[in-house]
Amino acid sequence: RGRAEVAMMAAMARQPEVESVELDEVYAPSDIYPNDAYFGSQWSLSRISAPAAWSTSTGSTTITIAILDSGVDSTHPDLASKIVPGWNFYDNNSNTTDVYGHGTAVAGTATAATNNSAGVASVAWQCRLMPIRISDLSGNASTSTIASGLTWAADNGARVANVSYACSSSSTVATAAKYFQSRGGVVAVSAGNAGTTTTTADNPYVLTVSASDASDLLYTWSNRGAEVDLAAPGLVYTTNRGGGYGGWQGTSFSSPIVAGVAALVLSVNPSLSGADAQNILCQIADDLGAAGKDTSYGWGRVNAARAVAMARTNTADNTPPSVSIGSPANGATVSGLVNVSVNATDNVGVASVAFYIDGVLQTTTTITPYAYSWNTLNWPNGTHTVAAVATDRSGNTSSAQVSVNVSNTIDTTGLTVAITSPTFGSTVSKSFTVTANASDNVGVTRVELWVDGKLESSDTSAPYSFSFN
Repeated sequence: RGRAEVAMMAAMARQPEVESVELDEVYAPSDIYPNDAYFGSQWSLSRISAPAAWSTSTGSTTITIAILDSGVDSTHPDLASKIVPGWNFYDNNSNTTDVYGHGTAVAGTATAATNNSAGVASVAWQCRLMPIRISDLSGNASTSTIASGLTWAADNGARVANVSYACSSSSTVATAAKYFQSRGGVVAVSAGNAGTTTTTADNPYVLTVSASDASDLLYTWSNRGAEVDLAAPGLVYTTNRGGGYGGWQGTSFSSPIVAGVAALVLSVNPSLSGADAQNILCQIADDLGAAGKDTSYGWGRVNAARAVAMARTNTADNTPPSVSIGSPANGATVSGLVNVSVNATDNVGVASVAFYIDGVLQTTTTITPYAYSWNTLNWPNGTHTVAAVATDRSGNTSSAQVSVNVSNTIDTTGLTVAITSPTFGSTVSKSFTVTANASDNVGVTRVELWVDGKLESSDTSAPYSFSFN
């Protein structure tokens, strides 16, 4: 910004063909890079755009993250200043000392003290830490202690909870997580490390997190399934029990990364509801894998910078999804097994599609392509209404329906059935086995054993056999 440059700018500005002129300034990057000793080894933080998010918020001391785990080392130099009173649900006392080491590593991933020229950096620097011990001495936890911990944390001011156990499918945990969400909170849960694809439906009250690597590829050991909502880096450098630091791997550490981002979101906009904060994290995730929600990455890999930016504006999504039934066509005549296919799109993202026959819910799916196999043999011939209801991540809904005519050939050929053992007139005592043969021109779906007019047992596959006392 020398005199020559300023003079040249003034001269250029006087030229009639110049609309505007300014100095070519040089700016430092707005991203914040902390001075912690091990930050250079923590690629996970850059992968989720944490340095960009930190230019807006490093967390708030009014937001507390509950760590439901094996306890926390309250003397660790990167954790000691962050801790608020917690509870030990395994021993039912206030001693939340880490008995296994896992909880201290999880806690440091979410909210270790940062930019203090020592140790590691975390996602939500300024947020508080509430240790909730739920495990035994081996690190194992039950659904009852997890549920109790979530309820207690919600009642004692926590806005975020991390549960690094693969418990998304538990109805007990879901009930407690629903309560936590109703109190304005977000619950992050590990998907698990068995390398399997789970068949459990999505739990709407938690964010189930799979684990990705530095190239945004899912680790082979990370679980997949419809219950997965987000992915996050699964390899971290974090706090160790006893005051040190070390590398840890697993969905146990992708989950607290998401918990930390949720804490940043609530730090910049504490008025958000739990469901709104959860939806923001899903809406702005970096979509990986198949378009939209998939069984590997859920809605995508979490992005801290975009989540914080959206939380600041908190633009409400009032646009309902678009939904139509691709097949069967309106007025079609159908029989047997019918594939009901639905097309659904949304400006933010379709959360689920529910299928109804004559107003009765048949199934709900969260995975594309949205389809349902309808067995019309279980329905009377005649006109029936097929409907689909799509729900987006913000709770907006839309529906579509068609009317079809079911026409199945009525089977009038009778069954044949015979008891092969015991034989007629034989003597039996105590426990014995009854066997039977059954056949039909269409197919036998079930054979029942009745004794003196009372139904005792049934079998759905040949050879048909029953144990009777």
